Amino acid sequence: MFERFLGTVKVVTPEQAEVERLWIVDRVMTIGEVKLTELASRAIQARAKAYQPYSNYSVGVAILCTSGVIYDAPNIEVVTYSQTGHAEHNAINKAISEGEGLKGRNFIEAMVVCHSGDSESCGACRQEIAEHCDNTIVINVDPEGNPLTTTSLETLLPFAFTPKHLGK
Repeated sequence: MFERFLGTVKVVTPEQAEVERLWIVDRVMTIGEVKLTELASRAIQARAKAYQPYSNYSVGVAILCTSGVIYDAPNIEVVTYSQTGHAEHNAINKAISEGEGLKGRNFIEAMVVCHSGDSESCGACRQEIAEHCDNTIVINVDPEGNPLTTTSLETLLPFAFTPKHLGK
């Protein structure tokens, strides 16, 4: 009976994973160490401005837009938590408020996230990133700027529902 559902199994193949790994390496090399170091520094600076009186968990993000401009922001908590502004969300909104969204939907070229844990961006933040680019590199750094992980949105959110699914 359940066999009819096995036709819907969808996984990333090793070949797809290798293509994505090569894409990540290419993006890192294209953007370059100088710009990525600047992004890490900006994420660290943003983290220092975090408002986190409840969780005591600071996060800073810096995004590089296709225009070449960098926007950064920290997390900003609210006592209810549900209204807390995640650093990724805040940095994206900062870029949009400065007009990056007027240049088209795909304006995020790279993102660096600084925090003290070993996690990746939450699901809501991944979905918001997908709203503003088809794919991007996402680098996590520790509070000293040491890279912890380098990945991509495609890896973090495979098979994402995006504006392309609505013909946008």
